[in-house]
Amino acid sequence: MGSGPECKMHFKKQASSTLAPLLLELQELKKRSDADKSDKTVKDLVMLLFETALLASGFSLDEPNTFAGRIHRMIKLGLSIDEDDAEADGADDLPPLEEDAAATSMEDVD
Repeated sequence: MGSGPECKMHFKKQASSTLAPLLLELQELKKRSDADKSDKTVKDLVMLLFETALLASGFSLDEPNTFAGRIHRMIKLGLSIDEDDAEADGADDLPPLEEDAAATSMEDVD
């Protein structure tokens, strides 16, 4: 393909097909952001979209734990789990994990 008009048309179509599914989400995020600039959920969603785009493009994240925390907050939100309730329940109610033989052998390799 070179740098001629055919190449430009190809990349324009590719960009349009990549962004088109996000249009409704972006419009809704803009509307909610305009309504409440301090909405943490909107901020998390915007950052998740950005970081997901970075990952999809082959980049790595500087702070993957922050990304994981956002994912977990969004899962709790989707499941209608109150953040305070989840912290109050804590992980101390869970039984200890059993050692997995495969995981142990993988740790030995590292």
